[in-house]
Amino acid sequence: MWRHAAARRSAQIRRLLSTSAPSSGAGSAVRGPCIVHKRGTDILHDPWYNKDTAFPLTERDRLGLRGLLPPRVMSFEQQYERFINSYHSLEHNTQGEPDSVVSLAKWRILNRLHDRNETLYYRVLIDNIKDFAPIIYTPTVGLVCENYSGLFRRPRGMYFSAKDKGEMMSMIYNWPAEKVDMIVVTDGSRILGLGDLGVQGIGIPIGKLDVYVAAAGINPQKVLPIMLDVGTNNEELLEDKLYLGLRQPRLEGEEYLAVVDEFMEAVHARWPKAIVQFEDFQMKWAFETLQRYRSRFCMFNDDVQGTAGVALAGLLGAVRAQGRPLADFTKQKIVVVGAGSAGIGVLNMAKHAMLRMPGTHKIGELGEGHNQFWVLDKDGLITKSRKDLDPAVARFARGYGPEEVEDLHEGASLVEVVKKVKPHVLLGLSGVGGIFNEEVLKAMKESDSPCPAIFAMSNPTTKAECTPEDVFKHVGENAVFASGSPFSNVTLSNGRKGYANQANNMYLFPGIGLGALLSGARHISDGMLHAAAECLASYITDDAIRKGILFPSISSIRHITARVGAAVARAAVDEDLAEGCPDLDPRDLRSMSESDTVDYVARKMWYPVYSPLVNDK
Repeated sequence: MWRHAAARRSAQIRRLLSTSAPSSGAGSAVRGPCIVHKRGTDILHDPWYNKDTAFPLTERDRLGLRGLLPPRVMSFEQQYERFINSYHSLEHNTQGEPDSVVSLAKWRILNRLHDRNETLYYRVLIDNIKDFAPIIYTPTVGLVCENYSGLFRRPRGMYFSAKDKGEMMSMIYNWPAEKVDMIVVTDGSRILGLGDLGVQGIGIPIGKLDVYVAAAGINPQKVLPIMLDVGTNNEELLEDKLYLGLRQPRLEGEEYLAVVDEFMEAVHARWPKAIVQFEDFQMKWAFETLQRYRSRFCMFNDDVQGTAGVALAGLLGAVRAQGRPLADFTKQKIVVVGAGSAGIGVLNMAKHAMLRMPGTHKIGELGEGHNQFWVLDKDGLITKSRKDLDPAVARFARGYGPEEVEDLHEGASLVEVVKKVKPHVLLGLSGVGGIFNEEVLKAMKESDSPCPAIFAMSNPTTKAECTPEDVFKHVGENAVFASGSPFSNVTLSNGRKGYANQANNMYLFPGIGLGALLSGARHISDGMLHAAAECLASYITDDAIRKGILFPSISSIRHITARVGAAVARAAVDEDLAEGCPDLDPRDLRSMSESDTVDYVARKMWYPVYSPLVNDK
């Protein structure tokens, strides 16, 4: 069944892409001959060129491979089936083992294929993205990062450390690819909800770029995962004999920024059109680097802006689930648990979305006194009486604004706040597993909304604020649920499904990057990000919303990304930020219809096929 479904998806994607196969831009299926500068075992050891047993006899002769492979020539489809069978055997053989053991075993078998044969790896990933995304991305990637020093077998990506200061401009040329379109970089300071994992955080950029290839069709030869190793404050890692990073405390202040500055200048010098995505930086550096670089380079921070966009799409869906017009979003009462980079990013984008609602185009119509948010951190409710209040949080603290007269004190507990406010939405970005306990969820049952929405968005699964079973049991079967990590749907008492929506960043960041790349955007603006979020929010039909479905199936991710990418590209053109790419002028994008733009973006997606290899010697 799996194989037949995968084949159908594969055929649909090939039909989508068959109308055009350009060789420039984000990348495309390479259908013509590929010139290689290697022979013999050098080709077999290169995962980009290696076809394993699929090399035809003519290629074996001209590339010096005859005798280096078993005599039988297998087709791509036979190799594909053999891998899927091996994967199923692994699933069968690990039944009854702890979830962590099973997840790492699945990651290892995929990683070995990635190391050996990239074309087959990405085909398997694209055709089975719903099943494999949780392995190469959240939640398993968190487990991989925690154990990365012990799992390390071969390098992937680049490492720039505090010891490399003054050398980065030359180091960047050590990367063999002449062109890089997409870079994901982390400093390992806040990996998911797991904290400071130092150099082991490289697993995040690797996983994110695999999603870029699978979802956005970025050519895998044009992606680059990067770790900025500025030390770690994790004592366990510093004492671990296997730890692969610098054994020193993290750099701070100007010393830290000098490293990031030098890295960004080096990247821009070699690949001025590359998109740089910042990932899993602790809050103070997430906001600092975003403001420092966003007007100078084409970059964005996925934790601040991508999470915010996905959350906004879910929040707009929650309004629709209540049977209310989207303009009523300005009246939603939203309790947010978590005031880190993701939480503040969500608050900023939600506030801006309220200001963009019909009838509220002037900021004064809502004003700074319009505060529909109650924000809590580890010390409880944040109010204006909080000492040393971070400026990014201050505008959302209770007590700012003329409407503020309420019986809630500084540091009030989550249960107190929920009981008093009766919010329409309870949104968690706390990184504290189970914080939405039975008492909190039962209080949400008294929400002023007929369909209370609970968003447990912290990753990985162990850090989720609650489970869908908890929500439908304690809040009621009319509740709406979404999480950051995947959960199974719940069977309700009336036989209906309680949907465990996944508010996954992969719905947005691939489209943001692809749209910016194809439009040749100089910068990634708030307008482009809002366009992405609104596109995702509009993707779900009213019928699906009425059932409690807020987000589409991950299996449709390429189609979703094509639409989001088109929306981002058109927003870049509308804001005069688009400089175009080699085969498309911004004026052409401006003249395209919305559907033509989607088609263009889809045609630019790379798709894995074996290309004939020709040696140039």
